[in-house]
Amino acid sequence: MSVPANLVQSIRAFRVAELQEEAARLEQHFLYAHCIAGLTKQQVLGIISESFRFPKGVGKNFDGLRTTLTETMAAAGQQNGFLVVLEQLPNTQKFDKEARETLLDVFRDAADYWAEKKVPFRVFYSFE
Repeated sequence: MSVPANLVQSIRAFRVAELQEEAARLEQHFLYAHCIAGLTKQQVLGIISESFRFPKGVGKNFDGLRTTLTETMAAAGQQNGFLVVLEQLPNTQKFDKEARETLLDVFRDAADYWAEKKVPFRVFYSFE
């Protein structure tokens, strides 16, 4: 892939199907969440948690999501890498720009965590 191994960036010209194919080619986990239906922080975190097939209750807050994306996934064994797509992050009164940036910061923290372990963790996102 032509992008750095650990980053969080706008999806721009990339297509989800192509990213999924690339993750499979690289034998990396492909995690996808279509978030437009979320109106609140809790709902968006719930969509992400359910879409990623995390155990119930894991994504109740940003700290829980951060821990799951880092320590919990690391404890599951050796990882080849992750390619994450967060599509259509909403823009609502209860999930505003600040909440979106906090969510992306959680994924940036996870990218940094995995970079230290020399494991690719790429996140692509789009806004509503």
